[in-house]
Amino acid sequence: MKRNKAPPRRPKKPKPSYELRAKQLTSSDQQLEVWQLPAAATPQVKAPRRIAGLRGRNLALVEHRVLRQLRSARIDTTGLRPGRERRFDLDEDLALHLGLLFRVLAPMRKASNMRCCAEGIEAMSHEEAAYWLGMAMHRKHPRRVLMALRFLLIDPKLA
Repeated sequence: MKRNKAPPRRPKKPKPSYELRAKQLTSSDQQLEVWQLPAAATPQVKAPRRIAGLRGRNLALVEHRVLRQLRSARIDTTGLRPGRERRFDLDEDLALHLGLLFRVLAPMRKASNMRCCAEGIEAMSHEEAAYWLGMAMHRKHPRRVLMALRFLLIDPKLA
């Protein structure tokens, strides 16, 4: 009599590790940063590496979008006292989207263009966000890559 054996379990594939650092600078100014941490999946990362950050007016313009994404991941950045920092683990998909969003929006000033970019990045798939963030982090001229992405995302009728 043969017994049905369960198939052998495959070992889980190691994943990159990311964290969100939320810092309350003043009572009305918050800073959010995405960091990549050393992990088995990324042996080239020996120390925590800053991917991107956003604060001030630019964060305030897209804060509702960012908070909605963080809330879906059960992350609450409210309630920090000025001068305090909290760290939260991020999954890879959220880290890629937030990192790309922060890098694209950091130098921008026009609110309508920022809205177009934020909507476009939210609509991106995991692979597309990973592609653009990788290009922005590892190219010789990352500002050109980010400008090209802004050019693709901004509606010419609004510019």
